[in-house]
Order: sequence, then C-alpha cells, then structure tokens
Amino acid sequence: MRIATWNVNSITARLPRLLAWLESTGTDVLCLQETKCSLEQFPFDELRELGYEAAVNATGRWNGVALLSKVGLEDVVTGLPGGPEYEGVLEPRAVSATCGGVRVWSVYVPNGREVAHEHFAYKLQWFEALRAAVAEDAAGPRPFAVLGDYNVAPTDEDVWDLSQFEGATHVTPEERAALAALREAGLTDVVPRPLKYDRPYTYWDYRQLGFPKNRGMRIDLVYGNEAFAKAVTDSYVDREERKGKGASDHAPVVVDLTV
Repeated sequence: MRIATWNVNSITARLPRLLAWLESTGTDVLCLQETKCSLEQFPFDELRELGYEAAVNATGRWNGVALLSKVGLEDVVTGLPGGPEYEGVLEPRAVSATCGGVRVWSVYVPNGREVAHEHFAYKLQWFEALRAAVAEDAAGPRPFAVLGDYNVAPTDEDVWDLSQFEGATHVTPEERAALAALREAGLTDVVPRPLKYDRPYTYWDYRQLGFPKNRGMRIDLVYGNEAFAKAVTDSYVDREERKGKGASDHAPVVVDLTV
C-alpha cells in the first residue's frame, strides 16, 4: 500500500497537478490539507473517475482536509473529537477513516502565528486534543497513522537556518513537547533522515526564492504506531512536485508499506 500526505494549498488551484500526480504515483491513500474550498466545491467527480472515494472536512476558503482512498473508506470521523474552537468556530482540521485495514488521520495543525498570539495557545490546545483522541489507536494492534501538516519542525536540522526562526513559532520547546507527547502515546516518525538528500524539507516559502535556494522546513510528517512502522518498506519526499509553475508550497510525503 502507498500512503501519502500533501498540503495542496487550494485543491482548486492544484487540481490538474493533483490528478496527474495520483495517476503517475499509484498512490492508494492520500491525506490532503489546506483544501481551501467548500464541500460543494470539492472535486468528488474528478477523483471518482480515477477510482478514489473521498472523506472531506471543509467549510470554505480557509483550512480544510480530506482523505482520498482507492482501498476503501470506512468508519469516517469528521473533525477532531474534543477539539478546541478558535473564535467560536470548530475549524475543519481533521478527518479520519479506515482504508484497506489501516486507520488513517489527515490533520492540519494550526499555524500558531506568533508565540504571544492567542492562536499559539490554540495550537497547543489542539495538539493536546489530538493526543487524547489518538491515544487508543496509537497503542492498539491495528496499523494506525496520523499524517499531515503539523506546522512544527521536529528538530533544529529540520529548518534551513535556525537563526532565522529565533523567537518564532514552529521550533519552540512547547511545540516540540507536543510532538513528544504524541510519541509517548505510541507514535513514531516513520520518515527517517537522511533520505535521498541531506535535508528532506517538505515546505518552502514562495517568497525570496525559498525553493531554489532550498530554504525550507520539514513540517509535513507521518507519525505511525508500532504496527504501522513495522510495515513501512520505503518513504520519501517528492521534491520534484514542488517544482514548476502552479506548484503548492509543500511537497508530498510518501510512505510504502506492506499490510
């Protein structure tokens, strides 16, 4: 089975590239983030033509997540159980389902904006709700993984220049402690470093030639339980998909496993 995660930064803008990528890679399950569309705007028909069912959590122009599957889509849960609101709204940041015997979550963790901002506190609350929601599956015998844009670089080596992030979000001890709490619940990062190049970033800002200069971050992660991790045979960041006109600012992260 091939499972991947990709922050597409608008599924409408990225649809031709998304469809071509699905066809060329033979991906069985794809977790999408930042779809930036309403449920009515989601391209169910185009994806169905390629053989994909879709579970979607989307409410409009911001945020939005989805799960695409060619191997079944059962026991769908839309949203983060027990998740916090932000400014009175439950944002569409999580969706989960069982796909071909593997329980999969697609998550788009809040950005946090600035350390002193209330959005940062919301981010930490969201992480705690995620840990509580996945704890049972993480400790269970069934292959289970949480894939998505975590908006946290796990280590100093996962950013292109740590000095550029002094006092900023994505690298703080608090955010990394939230990742550690997920690991303590029974999950592990199944995409090792190094891969086929020294620094396998997954995100590069559109501004200031971020991608050509490889000024990136590794914030799109695949955290799996023991059964999932043992089944992994290969993993990679599809850096080529970040190239060219009309690319997302994130690259897909792909994991192959035997289940």
